[in-house]
Amino acid sequence: MEGKFYITTPIYYVNDVPHIGHAYTTVAADILARFNRMMGRSVFFLTGTDEHGQKVFKAAQAAGLSAHDHTDKLCENFKNLWTRLDITHDAFIRTTDKGHIEIVQELLQRLYDKGEIVKRRYEGWYCTHDERFWTDKDVKDRNCPDCGRAVEKIEEENYFFLMSKYHEALVNHIKNNPGCIMPESRRNEVLGFLRTNALGDLCISRPHQRLSWGVPMPFDKGYVTYVWFDALINYYSATLYKSENKAWWPASVHLVGKDILTTHAVFWSTMLMALEMPLPERLFAHGWWTMEGQKMSKSVGNVVDPFELIQRFGADALRYFLFREVPFGLDGDYSEGALIGRINTDLANDLGNLASRSFAMLNKYFDGKTPNPDAVEIELKTLSEGILLKIDALLEELAFQKALDEIWALVTYLNKYIDTNKPWVLAKSKETEGKLRTVMYSLMEGLRFVSLYLYPFMPKSMAALYRGLTDGDIANVNLKAVSTWGLLGKDKQTGEIGQLFPRIDTEAKPQPPKAAAATSEKDEGQMNITDIIDIADFAKVKLKTARVLAAEAVKGSNKLIRLTVDSGEQRQVVAGIGKHYTPEQLVGKTVVIVANLKPAKLMGVESQGMVLAASDSEGLALITLDREIPPGAQVK
Repeated sequence: MEGKFYITTPIYYVNDVPHIGHAYTTVAADILARFNRMMGRSVFFLTGTDEHGQKVFKAAQAAGLSAHDHTDKLCENFKNLWTRLDITHDAFIRTTDKGHIEIVQELLQRLYDKGEIVKRRYEGWYCTHDERFWTDKDVKDRNCPDCGRAVEKIEEENYFFLMSKYHEALVNHIKNNPGCIMPESRRNEVLGFLRTNALGDLCISRPHQRLSWGVPMPFDKGYVTYVWFDALINYYSATLYKSENKAWWPASVHLVGKDILTTHAVFWSTMLMALEMPLPERLFAHGWWTMEGQKMSKSVGNVVDPFELIQRFGADALRYFLFREVPFGLDGDYSEGALIGRINTDLANDLGNLASRSFAMLNKYFDGKTPNPDAVEIELKTLSEGILLKIDALLEELAFQKALDEIWALVTYLNKYIDTNKPWVLAKSKETEGKLRTVMYSLMEGLRFVSLYLYPFMPKSMAALYRGLTDGDIANVNLKAVSTWGLLGKDKQTGEIGQLFPRIDTEAKPQPPKAAAATSEKDEGQMNITDIIDIADFAKVKLKTARVLAAEAVKGSNKLIRLTVDSGEQRQVVAGIGKHYTPEQLVGKTVVIVANLKPAKLMGVESQGMVLAASDSEGLALITLDREIPPGAQVK
């Protein structure tokens, strides 16, 4: 991440109602942008809206508006949400921008002149809702295989981008650049698609008589370009007319949801190859937030409104929850109970109580002024200063949850530091006055580090904490310059921070698990095997070694632990071993998992495998190895 950092979100379809999925991607980009700015890097953070296409045009007609007026109105929904979420994008692009349209037409003309775009007659089934053609084998009962709506048979001439030419080049690029698509499971998914499917040529136009709301083809005014070809170019076009610095391309990270992985990994990559332009350094396709295991959608009626969540719980609490709850890349099942649990446990109890106790004791014992310590607490100093390099490395891999784990280790240490040193006892004797000064200074200096490291995740509350400690503006600090112990200063008057994270009081009682989940806490190791199987049956089971990267108790269960493991690729496994192991005991262990088990939900948390264990009357023991074996090794 040295030098420049160019981060993008997808441009969101303007007809969509902004939901928690849009917020998830954009907050992820904002965290990375904020952190990299604090590290002294030049940052360009781009988001925006995708505004062309048949659905937009029809929606405008139904509303009695012109397409321009319709998109002007809907675009504000996203801009308002980004304001409420404290998103610090450097540019907001709209595909109706004059500058964008001109660059799209310039690139189309360049490809046409090179012979990369040709005109052909095409016949197929067309879904207006998805704005997509389907073949006869795709369509059943004249319904779209994606959305289930009726399709119509269309025969017409269209322009095609010769994507098929770049099949082998794309495969080689992905193989030669292991980090270009992340997480690894998505990279394998794209390679698997390319191995089993010959790339065809891509239809990139619609006749103007059928669709007028689009970018006109520069070489044939009777056609407009298809929305994907127009939309994908935004990542490049914005660097030319939305920034004074024209040298941003290629992007450092494209952030997308997994549903548009192929579009970006295949369509966009081959377009860039044809244009002889460098490909983005990294494409990261994250998972979805689901509701009871079902993808959120307006048609199903299970969309979670981020505006409402911000109104009720605050933007910082929502931002924290989204990246603390689930490893970035995996699907996460949203529940209000889980959000409130995080607020009350992590934010109100762990962090909020730590800050309020520390400020209260400083006011009581030293009139709110930082004392001159008698000594430096070496262990606390080392922990505080050492976190920065870890966060930098983890955020380069977009491991948000792990970065928060590192920061929370400092929060936990500071809470324990109070309980161990008992400042209220030290304050009772003149003989321990020097120790009291050291303890209180160390607490406040530790909180300064916490505010710096958490600021990209929770900007409003951490700006308030930092201001209370230093009377400074955290947005302008350089992390490398201020991550040295002892910079808080002595005899410095601190300010008021108020209640950073009020506890959420709720009368609602937790609902008992449904019948399907009633067996979810059975220990995975306790299997009643009575039937004899042959070697062919056993060969179906794929056992692999897996190193435990992170572990956390599943809320509401006294047995289930959520493990993030490296089994050659990162995955999440839920195991019923909480009565026998603490999460801390599991991190770093190499265990054996069933790697090809169908994913299942255990108390609302998806498990992508099973950890093997043995049990007897004395308890349960994990199956481990007697020497180090790399993660992902097959167990035979």
